[in-house]
Amino acid sequence: MSVTAELHARGKVRDIYEAGPDSLVMVASDRISAFDVVLPTPIPRKGQVLTGLSLFWFEQVEDLVANHVLTEDFREYPEGFREPDLAGRAMLVRRAEVVPIECVARGYLSGSGWKEYQRSGTVCGIKLPAGLVESDRLPQPIFTPSTKATEGHDENITIEQAGALVGEGLARKLEELTLSIYERGAEIALQRGIILADTKFEFGFADGELILIDEVMTPDSSRFWPADQYEPGHGQPSYDKQFVRDWLEESDWNKEPPGPELPDEVVQGTSSRYCEAYVRITQEAFQMYLKRMGVEDS
Repeated sequence: MSVTAELHARGKVRDIYEAGPDSLVMVASDRISAFDVVLPTPIPRKGQVLTGLSLFWFEQVEDLVANHVLTEDFREYPEGFREPDLAGRAMLVRRAEVVPIECVARGYLSGSGWKEYQRSGTVCGIKLPAGLVESDRLPQPIFTPSTKATEGHDENITIEQAGALVGEGLARKLEELTLSIYERGAEIALQRGIILADTKFEFGFADGELILIDEVMTPDSSRFWPADQYEPGHGQPSYDKQFVRDWLEESDWNKEPPGPELPDEVVQGTSSRYCEAYVRITQEAFQMYLKRMGVEDS
């Protein structure tokens, strides 16, 4: 990136820059993380997919909750940010006070939830029916918050523990919003042939208003499964970074930094899965998105 402005924060994937007293520029890079470690190999077009899908979803759920987007057009950014290499991968956003928990919605039994269920029959302390198998649809979606770790691993917590962190009233409001946004997204995705198995959201306060921030229902923050291949009882093919996780699980990496370089077939396979997720969910050709955002080499 050619931006030389002051860096406000750097996450595993996003770089956030100071853009004025009330705004920030959030840039989605092509970095990819797995098991809370940023891998050394970037995934081409990944940041543009994350931004494009987030913009789509912000619009789809804006009647449920306000969001932080001011503009996604890099030509309207403040001076110093009108850089073509930000096209399609950046947003000018409202500055917000971030709520310090991850808000996770699960509609299916997978990932860390499946591992916990096998041990105790629960997910984040929520008792589930006996006899479920991996990837089963849950009787109803559940809210399973987690801590937001600046380093290391996020940890699943109960709704009561979330209440202790942010206040019981806010925790219940976050549960209500998380499940309503998830249910809207899952319905839209299923109409387009994709199961939204689970996802996580972040919220913050801007001018006293609780708003949706960061990314929304992307391949980085969600599990997307092709509906026509869904078969409970094992892991599912996916349009998200599970492809990378699966390769890493089969490698001899110990899941501690530094992460290994990814082979070309994993890089290209992941990039194509991300782009296909965008196309299937938005019903727009990815090249059309790039052109609409002003990407010069689209």
